[in-house]
Amino acid sequence: MLITPEQCFGFLAAAVLITASPGPDNLMVLGVGMSRGRRQGMVFGLGCALGCLSHTVLATLGVSALIKASPLAFSALKVAGGLYLIWLGVGALRSRGGARVDGGAAVQESLARLFAKGWFANAINPKVVLFFLSFLPQFVLPARGAVSWQTAQLGLVFTAQACVLFGLLGYFSGAVGKWINGHPGAGMWLDRVAGTVFVGLGLRLIVAR
Repeated sequence: MLITPEQCFGFLAAAVLITASPGPDNLMVLGVGMSRGRRQGMVFGLGCALGCLSHTVLATLGVSALIKASPLAFSALKVAGGLYLIWLGVGALRSRGGARVDGGAAVQESLARLFAKGWFANAINPKVVLFFLSFLPQFVLPARGAVSWQTAQLGLVFTAQACVLFGLLGYFSGAVGKWINGHPGAGMWLDRVAGTVFVGLGLRLIVAR
């Protein structure tokens, strides 16, 4: 059973906005692209994006197991996830921006090594695990059944859009990095928008039945 178009488009819109907001992953992709070249930036970004697959597996197993074990436990997860998203949103709203991209000195590394570094940096990040466990469940419709399959599809959609966005960041790394460094206020406004989305999603997750 495939997720509905409404599920997909609603989730995709939120995922793109969140992925595009300034954060450690996309700033690292920009830094690698600026210092080592656009191909290297794209490969590193692809590694970061595909690291989301490990979080998708954990979220799929965790959410489906909770629903099978106890609907009450799933409700508790949703409330905890909503509070976590609100906390992230408040942090983004309070951010003063000023994010900068440091190109650094060029270091010669193989594409395979850069890919592995990007994947590892994302896959071992516990904050991303928590984010997936908080973000994916609110787009799951338990009444439609196949909860684990719905969760897996949402994770794959998130990974696919991250591959596209990080690939574009790597390709246009030089121009984008210079623009961010020249417009520190831009990061602040992106944080404001993302923070509002986080808070809204968190509140929705808490009140949804």
